[in-house]
Amino acid sequence: MFLYNLTLQAPNAINQAILGNFSGAKPQELIVSHVSRIELLRPDTTTGKVHSVLSHEVFGVIRSLASFRLTGASKDFIVIGSDSGRIVILEYNPVKNVFEKVHQETFGKSGCRRIVPGQYLATDPKGRAVMIGSLEKQKLVYILNRDMAARLTIGSPLEAHKSHTIVHYCTGVDVGFENPIFACLEVDYTEADQDPTGEALKETEKMLTYYELDLGLNHVVRKWSEAVDPKSNMLLAVPGGTDGPSGVLVCSENYITYKHIGHATLTVPIPRRENPLEDKSRGLLIVSGVVHKMKNSFFLLLQSEEGDLYKVTIDYQGDTVNEIKIKYFDTVSVAAGLCILKSGFLFVASEFGNHHFYQFEKLGDDDDTPEYSSSDFMSDDGGRLETMVYFKPRPLENLLLVDELTSMSPLTDAKVLNLTDEDTPQIYALCGRGPRSTMRILRHGLEVTEMAVSPLPANPTAVWTTRLTADDLYDQYIIVSFSNATLVLSIGETVEEVTDTGFLATTPTIAVQQLGQDALLQIYPQGIRHIRANKQVTEWRAPGGRSIVRAATNRQQVVIALTGGELVYFEVDESGNLSESHVRREMTSNVTCLSIQPLPVGRRRVRFLAVGCDDNTVRILSLDATTCLEPLSMQAISAVPESLVMIDMPDQISEGSLSTLYLNIGLQNGVLLRTVLDQTTGQLSDTRTRFLGAKAVKLFELNMAGNPAVLALSSRPWLSYQMQSRIHLNPLSYETLEFATSFTSEQCLEGVVAIAGNALKIFTIEKFGQVFNETPIPLTYTPRRFVVNPVHKTIAIIETDHNTYSNQEKKKKLKALGFEQEEEEEALDPVVFGHTRSKPGQWASLIRIIDPIQATTTFQLELSQNEAALSVAVLNFAVEADQMFLAVGTAADLHLQPKSLSSGFIHIYKFVNEGRELELVHKTPVDEVPQALLHFQGRLLAGVGKALRIYDLGKRKLLRKCESRAIPTGIVTLHNQGGRIVIGDVQESIHYASYVASENKIVVFADDKAPRWITCSAMIDYDTVAAGDKFGNFFVSRLPANLSQEIDEDEAGSKSVGKGYLHGAAHKVDLVAHYHTGDILTSLAKTSFVAGGREMILYTSLMGGVGIFIPFQTKEDIDFFQTLEMHMRNEMPPLAGRDHLSYRGYHVPVKGTVDGDMCEQYNLLSGDKKRMIAEELDRTPAEIQKKIEDMRIRAI
Repeated sequence: MFLYNLTLQAPNAINQAILGNFSGAKPQELIVSHVSRIELLRPDTTTGKVHSVLSHEVFGVIRSLASFRLTGASKDFIVIGSDSGRIVILEYNPVKNVFEKVHQETFGKSGCRRIVPGQYLATDPKGRAVMIGSLEKQKLVYILNRDMAARLTIGSPLEAHKSHTIVHYCTGVDVGFENPIFACLEVDYTEADQDPTGEALKETEKMLTYYELDLGLNHVVRKWSEAVDPKSNMLLAVPGGTDGPSGVLVCSENYITYKHIGHATLTVPIPRRENPLEDKSRGLLIVSGVVHKMKNSFFLLLQSEEGDLYKVTIDYQGDTVNEIKIKYFDTVSVAAGLCILKSGFLFVASEFGNHHFYQFEKLGDDDDTPEYSSSDFMSDDGGRLETMVYFKPRPLENLLLVDELTSMSPLTDAKVLNLTDEDTPQIYALCGRGPRSTMRILRHGLEVTEMAVSPLPANPTAVWTTRLTADDLYDQYIIVSFSNATLVLSIGETVEEVTDTGFLATTPTIAVQQLGQDALLQIYPQGIRHIRANKQVTEWRAPGGRSIVRAATNRQQVVIALTGGELVYFEVDESGNLSESHVRREMTSNVTCLSIQPLPVGRRRVRFLAVGCDDNTVRILSLDATTCLEPLSMQAISAVPESLVMIDMPDQISEGSLSTLYLNIGLQNGVLLRTVLDQTTGQLSDTRTRFLGAKAVKLFELNMAGNPAVLALSSRPWLSYQMQSRIHLNPLSYETLEFATSFTSEQCLEGVVAIAGNALKIFTIEKFGQVFNETPIPLTYTPRRFVVNPVHKTIAIIETDHNTYSNQEKKKKLKALGFEQEEEEEALDPVVFGHTRSKPGQWASLIRIIDPIQATTTFQLELSQNEAALSVAVLNFAVEADQMFLAVGTAADLHLQPKSLSSGFIHIYKFVNEGRELELVHKTPVDEVPQALLHFQGRLLAGVGKALRIYDLGKRKLLRKCESRAIPTGIVTLHNQGGRIVIGDVQESIHYASYVASENKIVVFADDKAPRWITCSAMIDYDTVAAGDKFGNFFVSRLPANLSQEIDEDEAGSKSVGKGYLHGAAHKVDLVAHYHTGDILTSLAKTSFVAGGREMILYTSLMGGVGIFIPFQTKEDIDFFQTLEMHMRNEMPPLAGRDHLSYRGYHVPVKGTVDGDMCEQYNLLSGDKKRMIAEELDRTPAEIQKKIEDMRIRAI
C-alpha cells in the first residue's frame, strides 16, 4: 500500500495574528498563523468583509509571529519563530502574490525544544532589533538594519542567556529612539532545583527583567529586575517616546500592575462578573491584549479568560504616570490574538470557533459602566492586591459584528454519510467548545449568497446583462429571452421593464452585446439589430429560408452560424458601423456552438474563432484579415459539443504579464474539456477532462475574484476559476440552473444573474478556495461523539462539559441562594457569555437527537447527578431484533487528575416516534469509565476501562456474558468485522482479537510493536487498520496474510494464544505506512466522494482540517510522485526553514506516503524551475501539472 496525502480543507484555527502594511499600500492587512500555514487577510473597510489574499503551507510549526518596520519605511516585514531552529524573515510581494524569504539564520536544533529559541518573539517598536527566546535559558537578539541598496540586513545573534531560568513572556518596550529594551517575565529555579525539601520553591520569585541592547557596544545587558506576583502571566508594552510614558503593564491573577524603571508601581484590580454562583476562590487571568495608538492618545484592550474585554487608559504627564483606569468594554469570544485597525475595526482570532471582525461604534467613554482607578487601590509596597471589584455583563454596545470567518476548531468527531440522498455524500462534523459548539453539515461546493429572486410570467430560455457604453462601470439592462418574446429590464434602484430600447420584443434572442463605443447588438433568428446610442437601428436580415442558429460576439467582432452550417463574419469599422466580411464559410456539418476570443484592452481584433459541429469536432478558425475563416486546427471529441468558451487566464506564476488562452468545451454527455490554445499557431494541446453531471454542459464567461472564470451548468452548477496560481473547478451549493450571465452593479460587483425554472435569480460567490460550505446546527455543551440510527436516519449526539453547572443544578443552586427569578441570568446569551463556571469534578451532559434533513433538534435529554457522557453506540439486541437501541457510557463524579469516579454507567435507551425521541430502558452500573461501545453480533461490546466485555439485554440491566482483561491501559476505540475485533488502546496502539463463540471467550492474538497514544482508528479491510495518535501521526498497520488465515481457521483459539512476545500478544502487526500530518486526528473513514470514484481514507483533525489519503494504483505513479516530491524539497524548501522530510517524519520516519501538498506547490515555481524538473522526469511541465491535477480530481 502506498498513499498520496492531500489537504481538502486546511485547518482554520488561528494561534497567532499580527497587523501591518505588508504590501506597502495604505490599507492595513492581517497575517494569521494556522500552526503549519500562514495566511494574509485583507479587510475591506468599505464592506467590512475580510478576504483571504494568500495562504501558504510552511511544513513546520509556527510558534510565534511578529511584524516590524524599519525606520522611515512604508512596508512591514514578518518574523517567524518556528520549530526549525532558525529565525526567518519574510516579505510579501504583492505583484507575484507570494511570500519571499529575505533572511534565514540558523541558531539551534529543530523541533519544539525547551532551550532552543522560537517560542517567544519580541520586536523593538522602532524596528531596530528582534529578540527570539526559548522557554528556558536561551534568548538571542538580532540587530536589523539596511545596506547601501536599502535592503534589509540582519546582524549576528547577541546572547542574552541566563541558565536555570524559565521564561514566561517577552515583549519589546517602547523607549523611542533610545537603546532598545526587551522586557521578560522570568523565574530562576537554581535554588529550588537543589533543595529536596521544597522550601526554596516557595520562596522562588517571578522577576520582571529588562534587557538593554547597547547599539554602541553591540551587546545585551540585564538592565533592571524587579519581583512581580508569582501568578503574573503576560506583559503589554505601554507606548513611549513621544507617544506615552513607556513601561509595561504586568497582568497577574485578578489585577494588573504598571511597572517601569524609576516609576512608582500602580495597581488596579480586574473587574469580575456579578454572578450569584461565582466561585470567589477562582482567580481571573488576562489572556490577550492589544495597544492602540491614536493621534494624541492611546488605550489598551485586555481580554480575560471569560472573554470580557476591558479598556485600560493611563493618565500621565511627561514621563510620570499618575493613575491607570480600567473599565468593562464588551464581551467577545476568547481570543488567541486581538488586532485593532486604524480604520476602526477589531479582529478577534478566536481560540475556539469562528473568528470575528467587529467595527467600533464608540470607545466606551460615555456609558455608565463603572471605571476603576489605581488611585483607589493602593497595595502595600506594590504587593498582592486582594480587593475584588465587579461589573454587570451586557450585550454588545461598543462593537458591531460585521464579518465572521468560519473555523471548525476544535473538531471532535466526524463521519461521511449521505443521509439526505444527494449526488455526493456530506461530512457531518462536531465542532466547537461549550455553548458556541455546533454540528456542521459540510457539503462539497462553494457557498452561494442569494441576493434576489424574481418570478417571471413564463419559463425563460436565456438571459444577458449589458452596459450601454464601453465606459460604463455597471450593467444597465437585463435582457430575458422567452421562446417567442424578449423582455428588457432596466437596472436602477429597482429593476423595471422598459420598452423604448430599440430591442425587438416579439422574437426570441440568440445573443446580446455592447458593441463599439456606445452601440448595442441584438441577434435573433431572422437577423441582427445594431442599435446606436441615438436609438437609430440598422438591420441585417438573414437570407431567405435560412435563420441564425448560433452566434459569438465581442465588442468589435460578430460571427453568426446559419442553418446548414454557413458562417458569416462581421466587424465594427472606424465609423462604428457593423460591416459584413466578404468571406463566408460553409462547414461540413451543422454548427452546435461558437465562441470568439475575448477582446483584450487596447486591441481592435482577436485572431481565433472556435466552432463546434455535430460531427463530434471542434475547429479553430482564423479571423485575420488575410486568412479570414480559414481553418487552423481541429480536435475530435467523444460527443456532440454543447457550448464553447474561450478565456484568457493569467499564466501560472510566470514573469511578466503573460496569459494562457484556454478553450473550454462542454459536451452533451455531461463532460467538460479544458484545452490550451496556442496564441500564435492556434493549435490545441494539453486537454483536461472532468465529468460534471448527467445533463449537457452549458458554459458562460464570468469575472470572479478579479480574474476571468467559467460557469459550467450541468445537473449542478460548477465554477472554474484561478486562485493562488492553480485553476480550481468546484461545484456550487445551489440548485440546477439553465442559463447564466455575469452581473455588475454598485451593490454587487461580481454577481451572477441566472435562470432556474421560471425565476430569475441574482447571487454572488464570495468564499473562493473553500471546498466545503457549512450548515451549522447549534449545540449546548461540547460535543464528544455521535452515531447514526441507520433505520430512521437520525443522529444521536452526546455533549459533555467539565467545570459547568447543568441547567437543573443551576436552578437548584439559585433557589437555595434565594434567587427565585433568574431573569437577569436568562438575559445573558450563553453563546456569548458562556455557561456559569463550577468547580472541577462538576459535569453537565445531555443527549440530543437531530433530524439531518431539517437540520433541527427533535429531542434532548439532560443527564442528572453530575454524570459525564463519554461514549455512544446504536445497536439492536438479538432478543429484540426489530427495535433500535442507543447505548450511552457515562461516569459519575469523574475527576481527571488524579483519576477517580464514584461509578460508571451504561444507559440503554430505545428509539421511539420514528427515531426522533428516546425512552430510557435501564441503567447498568460498571466499575470503570466506559470509553468505547460497539454493536457486536446482536449484543453490546463495551470497553470499560481496560476490560473488554460483551453484554446482552436483560429486563432490569445489562447482563455480562464475556470478559477479557488482556488490554494493558484503557480501551478508546472498537471496530469489528465478523468475529474479529480491533481494539485501540489509549497508550499501547492497536490490538487484534477474535471472539471464539464455542468457548465464549475473547482472545487477543496480535498487537503493535511500538506504543502509540491512539485518538481514532478505522478498519480499512479485514486485516488492515488505519489510526491516528495524539502527536499528529497517521499510520496503517496490517496483519500478515498467512497469520490472518491461520487465526480464522483456528476455531478453538489455541494458535491465537501462543507465547507472549515483547510483553504483549503472540503475534505482531506490520507497519505499512506512517506520516506526520501536523495535527491531532479526530476521525478516520474509508469512503468515496465521487460517484464511481476510487476509495480513499478521509481524516479530520482537531484544528478543523479535512484531508485524504488516496492509494496509488500503479508502480509508475509511485515512482513519478516520489521523484517529484524529492525535487520539490530541493527547489522549494519550506518557508519557515524546516526540513520537509524530517517534518513529515517528526517522530517516526515517513513511510509509504507521498505529500501531495508539497507536489502541488509545483504550480508556484518559476517557469525555468518547472522545465528543469520536467526534464529530469522526462515529461513536459503541462504533463506534470495534469498528473497533479488528476490526483485531486479522482478524489473530489
